[in-house]
Amino acid sequence: MDRKRLRPGERPTVHTVAALAGVSIASASRVLNGHGGSPETVAKVREAAETVGYVPNAIARSLQSQRTDLIAFAVEDIGNPVYVEMMRAIESVVAESGRQLVVHATGGQVGQETALLKRLAHRYVDGMIISPIRLTDAHVAAMVASPAPVVVIGQLPDEVQVDNVRTDSRTGIALAVDHLVSGGRKRIAFINGPLDTVPGAARDSGYREAMRRHGLEHRIEVGEFQYEAGRVAAERLLGSGQPDAIICANDLIAVGALHALLVAGVRVPQDVALVGMDDTELARMSYPQISSVSLGSAARGRLAAQLLLERIKDPALKARRELVPPQLVVRESS
Repeated sequence: MDRKRLRPGERPTVHTVAALAGVSIASASRVLNGHGGSPETVAKVREAAETVGYVPNAIARSLQSQRTDLIAFAVEDIGNPVYVEMMRAIESVVAESGRQLVVHATGGQVGQETALLKRLAHRYVDGMIISPIRLTDAHVAAMVASPAPVVVIGQLPDEVQVDNVRTDSRTGIALAVDHLVSGGRKRIAFINGPLDTVPGAARDSGYREAMRRHGLEHRIEVGEFQYEAGRVAAERLLGSGQPDAIICANDLIAVGALHALLVAGVRVPQDVALVGMDDTELARMSYPQISSVSLGSAARGRLAAQLLLERIKDPALKARRELVPPQLVVRESS
């Protein structure tokens, strides 16, 4: 099959492919859009398309099919190891469906997240997975009103009819407290993130409840879910009566706290035991390796992607709730 000559700057079209293959435009279009045909027709069209260098027009095809083959994932910080693990799991599931993943870093800004949800009305993607650390009425209203499917990773009120994958931070913190108490620790401090966030509030509540249950006094430092906040908070704790254990609301905080402890000459775990949360690569890469409560980041991402693809296929499904339970992974730091 000779390559059809095209004028300079001319792009091959379905008409070009059909003419070269010797089939109707309708037949060529069906093959090029993945709808098949006779084996002979499929072979001719594919060979013709390769010969002329035909590339499907994704925009035109999405307008025609009402599909973009794109899935959005919106999170606070794409540099956070938790979201990296989620993203990898989501991308794996999405790729198997023949789609691509578009990632948005929102900085935890409510306005930016609700704007993204409202953009779903324009069908710029086939659906969205979102993990907001602050959940507002504006979020919920935009999710419920969206004509495109939405799956939330995180806590949602039970009455909100949106697919949801969640974990249990309260129980996760309790696992850490119980573990430390069983090892003889009694002065257990907690370094948390902002209390106006969903994870911050849940972890604060879980820590206070577990400490009350053991008859121990709580001691809490509040900052951001970041390395520097953990380092500074640990320095404050050391300067005001050294605890014998520290629980951190995530592994970024825990690495910062570990740095402060080691610089101060505090032995971990002999003098101060340390437990993080999320069980990310950071916990395994540190020295000593940090005990951490796994909240199943990859499992939550994988489940969210599966729920979204099922929702795209069948919009009439009832809203689903999936729970990934926490697990404590004990390492050298405790």
